[in-house]
Amino acid sequence: MVTDVPNSNPDLLEQILKDRRVMSLREDRLLKLAEEKPAMLAPRDSPTTAMGTFVEGVSSCPGKDLDQRKMAEAEAAQLKEEGNRHFQLQDYKAATKSYSQALKLTKDKALLATLYRNRAACGLKMGMLTVSTGPSLMESLVPVSQESYAQAASDASRALDINSADIKALYRRCQALEHLGKLDQAFKDVQRCATLEPRNQNFQETLRRLNTSIQEQLRVQFSTDSRVQTMFEILLNENSEADKREKVSDASFLPAEGALYTRLLLKASLAWEVRGRLCISPCTGFTARASSVFLTASLLLPQAANNLIVLGREEAGAERIFQSNGVALLLQLMDTKRPELLLAAVRTLSGMCSGHRARATAILHAVRIDRICSLMALENEEMSLAVCNLLQAIIDSLSGEDKREHRGKEEALVLDTKKDLKQITSHLLDMLVSKKVSGQGRDQALNLLNKNVPRKDLSVHDNSRTIYVVDNGLRKILKVVGQVPDLPSCLPLTDNTRMLASILINKLYDDLRCDPERDHFRKICEEYITSKFDPQDMDKNVNAIQTVSGILQGPFDLGNQLLGMKGVMEMMVALCGSEREADQLVAVEALIHASTKLSRATFIITNGVTLLKQIYKTTKNEKIKIRTLVGLCKLGSAGGSDYGLRQFAEGSTEKLAKQCRKWLCNTAIDTRTRRWAVEGLAYLTLDADVKDDFVQDIPALQAMFELAKAQTSDKTILYSVANTLVNCTNSYDVKEVVPELVQLAKFSKQHVPEEHPKDKKDFVDLRVKRLLKAGVISALACMVKADSAILTDQSKELLARVFLALCDNPKDRGTIVAQGGGKALIPLALEGTDVGKVKAAHGLAKIAAVSNPDIAFPGERVYEVVRPLVSLLDTQRDGLQNYEALLGLTNLSGRSDKLRQKIFKEKALPDIENYMFENHDQLRQAATECMCNMVLNKEVQERFLADGNDRLKLVVLLCGEDDHKLQNAAAGALAMLTAAHKKLCLKMTEVTTQWLEILQRLCLHDQLSVQHRGLVIAYNLLSADAELARKLVESELLEILTVVGKQEPDEKRAAVVQTARECLIKCMDYGFIKPVS
Repeated sequence: MVTDVPNSNPDLLEQILKDRRVMSLREDRLLKLAEEKPAMLAPRDSPTTAMGTFVEGVSSCPGKDLDQRKMAEAEAAQLKEEGNRHFQLQDYKAATKSYSQALKLTKDKALLATLYRNRAACGLKMGMLTVSTGPSLMESLVPVSQESYAQAASDASRALDINSADIKALYRRCQALEHLGKLDQAFKDVQRCATLEPRNQNFQETLRRLNTSIQEQLRVQFSTDSRVQTMFEILLNENSEADKREKVSDASFLPAEGALYTRLLLKASLAWEVRGRLCISPCTGFTARASSVFLTASLLLPQAANNLIVLGREEAGAERIFQSNGVALLLQLMDTKRPELLLAAVRTLSGMCSGHRARATAILHAVRIDRICSLMALENEEMSLAVCNLLQAIIDSLSGEDKREHRGKEEALVLDTKKDLKQITSHLLDMLVSKKVSGQGRDQALNLLNKNVPRKDLSVHDNSRTIYVVDNGLRKILKVVGQVPDLPSCLPLTDNTRMLASILINKLYDDLRCDPERDHFRKICEEYITSKFDPQDMDKNVNAIQTVSGILQGPFDLGNQLLGMKGVMEMMVALCGSEREADQLVAVEALIHASTKLSRATFIITNGVTLLKQIYKTTKNEKIKIRTLVGLCKLGSAGGSDYGLRQFAEGSTEKLAKQCRKWLCNTAIDTRTRRWAVEGLAYLTLDADVKDDFVQDIPALQAMFELAKAQTSDKTILYSVANTLVNCTNSYDVKEVVPELVQLAKFSKQHVPEEHPKDKKDFVDLRVKRLLKAGVISALACMVKADSAILTDQSKELLARVFLALCDNPKDRGTIVAQGGGKALIPLALEGTDVGKVKAAHGLAKIAAVSNPDIAFPGERVYEVVRPLVSLLDTQRDGLQNYEALLGLTNLSGRSDKLRQKIFKEKALPDIENYMFENHDQLRQAATECMCNMVLNKEVQERFLADGNDRLKLVVLLCGEDDHKLQNAAAGALAMLTAAHKKLCLKMTEVTTQWLEILQRLCLHDQLSVQHRGLVIAYNLLSADAELARKLVESELLEILTVVGKQEPDEKRAAVVQTARECLIKCMDYGFIKPVS
């Protein structure tokens, strides 16, 4: 019985814990079992120290006299015989007692081994008997039979420690381990027994039985059905038996070592864990270890939940869960309201929905979309993200976006999923305007709409999803865009919510196919904004202007049209003059977003600069002041990088930039306000003086990098930081200035763009050096990892431009690789705009050309680099991109055949061959060097072996070119090809009549590397065919070989001379030449 003792006497408990003698010997053994290992169980009558440690081989009569020792040995022998008699009478307890007493008296190793072996036999016999005495609580934790088997295994092990060849002890340990369930260890013991006595039928039978048992145990243990059943039993049955919980470890989810110890703790956990109350047994011996027991038991439930997630991600596991009414059981888990179980259930459902339309449809209907959305609306970022992933998996499966191939049972037929997809979209749109939805939930809903509504491929004509959202949800999106955080009626938002909504509006507008659709879109926006104008309600007016400001951050052309609406500009000016700070904030931000184009900025310069300056001087609110300053920065940079189009007086932009840097470095200001300082610099750094000052201000640079790397929810800063870095590195597109057009413009008195003196290459290189020293690469790597819709394709393109500019100097590429720049470039080369992917691929090519791929792109990442590099081989790319891509592929192809196979599968071989025909010397050389590495691949060699192509002819002719680098690469390729296939040796003599002359020139080349490769080719030809060898010997090649072979092999020429001599030896083997005595 377990007694609940809420008010036990602590002094009494402490005294009981200290005095170990009050415990029964069995309790003492159990405590040792929990502290140490099953194999270290103490004998029933063994003496213990004060700390409970077992003392082996201590005689009860420690006298040193020889006669006493003889008497002790004699008494031990008598006790052994007495034990044997008890054993024959099946009195195993008395026999065990006699053997244990004898063990205390003897030191004779042979007798010790016999006694331990005999006591092990007693333990085996006692384990098979039924114990009639009523067990106490401590006895119930470990059955007596299990204890006896553990003691038997321990005694047999001690006998083996004395005599490792004791086959009886070995077999008895095998039997004990089998009863303990340690079949693998028992199998090893009987296997050894069968090796020692191969004719023993008993051993052979045990071996077969254990083998069968192990196979069956593994089959059940690892079967999906068993694993699924076990996890649900653990998760749903609060009062499940310890044996069921124990299966978590048995099913290879927990370490198998110390299984008996684990079982003890599991069973003990049930005895003590009663509805969360701390209970103790009457003897209180385990109380001191209760906390460790609770910890072990509490770890099992999360472990089982995590195992269920893993099963859900496997096709077999997901199907088994589904077929076993698992969805209903998962709903029960969700009803428990326990956060960890709820999260596990959602993640399991997400894995089950992936790539299976029928399951996804059934789960959607079973769980219900309203319940899924209510979970995503919770104020819990981890839960919102998990539910978002579940909905994304459902959407991918229903829409066919999941392109993975799934083997096994054929998917059930689902007739039409459009209704379900429309229902999901409708609920997501409803979430946008619900006050019950958290800011995190609203962001996830916007992310799902951003990802799934607009077309990914504009060549697909069906934009029905976009039309549906425009008709049924555009007003809801506009409501989110128009939210003002400082107003009491504002919905729960994060720092990213309004930006995500602006991005969604932009994507929807871009996804429209024709002018009537765009006009309809515009009319909805106009009606919404007009409905918000109310002379009696200033909050509505603020919402209207905030909506215009949000649209200006999305589709700018639409925003410009809305600015032209009657009353919009007037309301912006009126809000600027308002006494309420929230009104001023909204108006200033709207002015900032409205002045993007030069024509619009010119209008605002003439009408609004005075107003902005007045607000800047009069307001005491730092938030308004910094936004006003950004507005002035934007207007001041309206001329772009054109030195001749300065909007403000000399030195004004530098003052504005200095103030922005001051705010940026002030950590006392909130992050959102400091973000506006970065945005101001993004405009001002178009001025070369400003960017030069900025890169010299290390604290300001590092403050900007820290903001970009910060793991906060506000990711709207990414675009501003990327823009600033693009300006500082001059990586924006610059129109090529044609001198003739410049002269014509001057003649016609037109404006001619001027370049700032500090925008020349020397200044740009210096700025790049300073950025690298300040740690720009780590900031860029963190920005690339941002998993948010705010990191748009345009932002990725800006980051790719910066990376390319930083990689320009080969000396800086080692620093970039060391700080993780190589890994960060890979996703930019695979996703984003076409321009951004090309820029990122070019940056990868620069790094791959000069870096060790194993360091620059560790692990499997190196295989992701191949495709971007191959894309640069397109003839539409410029020559520098072609050349550096070839250098990068050459470096990669030299690393492993797996990489060569990847390059071949990406269909790069035709492009490489194409550049081998190129007139440009460097391109032709780079392509030939790449081919030299590629010919090591068997599939490439098969291309050369195939009939009807001139690949081999091209390589042979390139060996005859004057450029020694080109010759070196071509000769290397030819040497490897002729070494790999004799057929190619014969084919070489047929592709061109100049082959022999080219070979002779290679063997006489003044470059040792080229000469060595030529001699290797000659050796390959000599080895391939006797007739071909005769033909070579009859030519001048024999004389060349003789001259080279007679040279003194110094350190540089050793390989050349040795190869020539091997050629001569081959000729001697054929009998074409004879040695001269």
